[in-house]
Amino acid sequence: MTAIEPVKSSAPPSRLSRVFQSDLWWSFKQHPSAIAAAILLAVLIGTAFFAPWITVQNPYDLASLDLLNAEIPPVWMEGGQWPFLLGTDVQGRDLLSAILYGSRASIVIGAASVAVSLIVGSVVGLVAGYYGKWADGLLMRAGDVLLSMPTMLIAILVSALARQMLPPYLREVGASGVIVFAISLSAWVQYARTVRAQTMVERNKEYVQAARLIRVSKWRIMLKHILPNTTTPLLVTATLNFGLGILIEATLSFLGVGMPPEQPSLGTLIRIGNQYLFSGLWWIVLFPGLQLCLLVVSINVLGDWLRDALNPKLR
Repeated sequence: MTAIEPVKSSAPPSRLSRVFQSDLWWSFKQHPSAIAAAILLAVLIGTAFFAPWITVQNPYDLASLDLLNAEIPPVWMEGGQWPFLLGTDVQGRDLLSAILYGSRASIVIGAASVAVSLIVGSVVGLVAGYYGKWADGLLMRAGDVLLSMPTMLIAILVSALARQMLPPYLREVGASGVIVFAISLSAWVQYARTVRAQTMVERNKEYVQAARLIRVSKWRIMLKHILPNTTTPLLVTATLNFGLGILIEATLSFLGVGMPPEQPSLGTLIRIGNQYLFSGLWWIVLFPGLQLCLLVVSINVLGDWLRDALNPKLR
């Protein structure tokens, strides 16, 4: 009799291989506009965060600015000078450097506002949906009050009041934190409603009842069992709100209640350039506006693709 050789079990696939074998990755490969948007967004984010190593000057460092280099047009126009590829502003600041640094500020603020809104909204939605009764009524009515006011109006009021309440030496340092708080103050409601609706469905299912029988804590049930089932709609909402957060920050900075001129974001650059638009310095406002447009459009295209890819009715 021959000995029976043991069957060798194959190693489980890694997380990376499971990603490339998933339906989401297949859908991404079949969507040319999503691929183009992802490449464009990666380039925009990569150049923004590597700005200190690829730009010709630091626009935040006033000592590096030279008024003799002010109002230089783009390099392909008459009077353009190298290395000022997109020209300079009225302070002699390289416009491409300012755009890349400003993009980094806008991206960080947009991502931070999404993270804060997502965390607060998820907790509020879990509590409201799981406990119900008075907790649900109190939390959701607070959200309804915030939704009854325009998001931009809330952001303007909060940003202006907070900047006035802060000490003068903290106004510029804490400007980004104030903007994140102003955007998140009303943005969390959308996440809370999404999580609440899903929690009310999941709390009566068998696996939740079984967890209750073995005396699993309520917070563990909400965080470990119910919350993972809400990730799909939350991911789509967060992607779309990322672009919206960047737009709100740009609007606040354009209105003068956002980032200060010493720490310019894209909205600040557009506001500064708008003052010189009719004097012939069109490049100061055009290129930051184009950068903002490309950034938001690429995020929205990815968000639209993600919403369609994760919708089971479209499969």
